[in-house]
Amino acid sequence: MSSTLNIDSTLKLPTGHKLPILGFGVWDSPTDLTVKSCLEALKVGYRHIDTAQGYSNEAEVGEAVKKSDLPREKIFITSKIWEAAADVPSTYDKCLGSVTKIAGDDGYLDLMLIHNAAVGAEPRKKMWLAMEKLHEEGKFKSIGVSNYGIGHLEDLKSYAKVWPPAVNQLELHPWLQQREVVEYCKKNGIVVEAYCPIVRNQKANDPTLNEIAKSHGKTPTQVLIRYCIDKGWSPLPKSDNPGRIAQNADVFDFALSKEDIEKLDAQPQEKPLVLAVDNESRS
Repeated sequence: MSSTLNIDSTLKLPTGHKLPILGFGVWDSPTDLTVKSCLEALKVGYRHIDTAQGYSNEAEVGEAVKKSDLPREKIFITSKIWEAAADVPSTYDKCLGSVTKIAGDDGYLDLMLIHNAAVGAEPRKKMWLAMEKLHEEGKFKSIGVSNYGIGHLEDLKSYAKVWPPAVNQLELHPWLQQREVVEYCKKNGIVVEAYCPIVRNQKANDPTLNEIAKSHGKTPTQVLIRYCIDKGWSPLPKSDNPGRIAQNADVFDFALSKEDIEKLDAQPQEKPLVLAVDNESRS
């Protein structure tokens, strides 16, 4: 990937829909700040917002989209379901609740994900079957997963009518590259999204990262976001600080060199901030 990319660049999903390569995450954004932060992000050019039922701010994301005056079809909205209800029909209703909160009774979501594989095989199946029905009905333009290892993906493949999942959203950065599952996704046409791409600023003083940042006249955070983009992933940085929201989007006037990427690829693999997938388990 090169610096010819821009903030409007997209990745093509298996469904044919286009995912804006740079996303804006709203995890841990208080409800009173979510609307303001999303509006700021949309103002500086983000067109991809990532929320979840578990974030308790879906309605605020929807409010921001309405207040932005941008056409709905110009904004890519993702949400996630954390756990199934008692059966597939009630899980369908739970999923539909995200559409209603964000986009209204007649609305749709661009992407719905199962948030976490660790809930177990049967709950995952209920969620996927419910999501497939909503996908058929046009309420979810695409459906995918998050935090799925290879075993979980193989289990999904055994019953999914919609295969491959459009996306697998994973914790990804130089210190947690999850190479095995990323390679599996690449081989199977699954787009990879990267959460925690800036490592919650815990690597701001890393010497290698700072050396690369200095060589490009960029911040360490911008290098980490660009690293994801140059790897072919869709990064989901989050911030409620207007200056940082803009700074995190200012990553399209440079590209990392092969040597830069090799240096970042060579970083020691550490414990996850959130989760490293289990590639063996199907349960």
